[in-house]
Amino acid sequence: MNKIERFNTNARMSQLVIANGFAFVSGQVPDHAGAPIAQQAAEVLAKIDAQLQAQGIGRERIVSANVWLSSPEHFAAFNAVWEAWLPAGHAPTRACVQALLMLPGLDVEVAVVAAV
Repeated sequence: MNKIERFNTNARMSQLVIANGFAFVSGQVPDHAGAPIAQQAAEVLAKIDAQLQAQGIGRERIVSANVWLSSPEHFAAFNAVWEAWLPAGHAPTRACVQALLMLPGLDVEVAVVAAV
């Protein structure tokens, strides 16, 4: 049986789970609801970096991403931050959808899977 490791866990969720050679980072949201989308995107991606780096995993190891945006109007601005953040030549598979996020003022949430 393969080992499953959970990190930054509370009663509801783990921020990161490593299983079967992959690291699953839970949906990350910005700290500053209501901030411009570029700031929210940068905050979310910094949180993903922190979760991965704590386990010695670089963003070039990301193989899949799910992105939720509160409005299609944020798509271009989010993509500008996303593309600057990704290491050249290491774009993961990605889905991006419009969604009603759980707190007012949140405009983006991102979850990723990375190879360990």
